[in-house]
Amino acid sequence: MTGFFQKMSVEEYLAWEVTGPIQPEYVGGYAFFTRTLEDLTSAHSLIKGNLAARLYGAAALHEARVSNGQFLLRIGQDFLCPDVMVLPLNAPQHEQYGVSPSLLAEVLSPSTTQNDRVGKYAMYTSIPTLQTYLIAEQSERRVYLHQREGGDWRLQEVVGEGEIHIPCLGLSLSLDELYEGVTL
Repeated sequence: MTGFFQKMSVEEYLAWEVTGPIQPEYVGGYAFFTRTLEDLTSAHSLIKGNLAARLYGAAALHEARVSNGQFLLRIGQDFLCPDVMVLPLNAPQHEQYGVSPSLLAEVLSPSTTQNDRVGKYAMYTSIPTLQTYLIAEQSERRVYLHQREGGDWRLQEVVGEGEIHIPCLGLSLSLDELYEGVTL
C-alpha cells in the first residue's frame, strides 16, 4: 500500500472511513500510506504495546493519557499516526486527533525508517510542547531517544542493555522492559 497518494481536503481526510489495519497519514493535501502490511510484525506490535503499557501509570500521575496506534496527531494542516503518543489531559482535544503531545514514539519498519528518522523528526520536533521523541528498532535492541533541553534537542542512543530516561513523565524504562517477549 505504500506509494498510494490521494489528493483531498482536510475535511475529506477526516471523514474518510479507513477499514484496514493501516491508518493513512495526511501531509500537504495528500493522504498516503507510510507502511505496508508486511510492516505489521509481531515485534512491532510487542514493542509498541510494551512501551504504551509502561507509560500508562506514569502518564496518569502526570495528568496525561497514552494513545497506542490509530489516533492521529495534528500538526498544522497535517495529520500523522505515531505508534505511541502521550497527550496532557489539559491539551486541546478532538475526537479524531490530538495536538500538543509531550511524548511521541515510532517503532521502525522497513518502509518507514527514513521517514521516521528524517521527515517525522523534523515535523515532531517543531511541536513546542514535545519533550521526547523515541524511535525503537524492531530488528535489534536499539533506541534513539531525542530529548528537548531548552531550545535544543539532544540525542541519546541506547543499544543492547540499558535504560531510557523519560523526564517529562519521571520514568525510566529498561530495554528489557521495552523488548519483553520480542525474539530477535
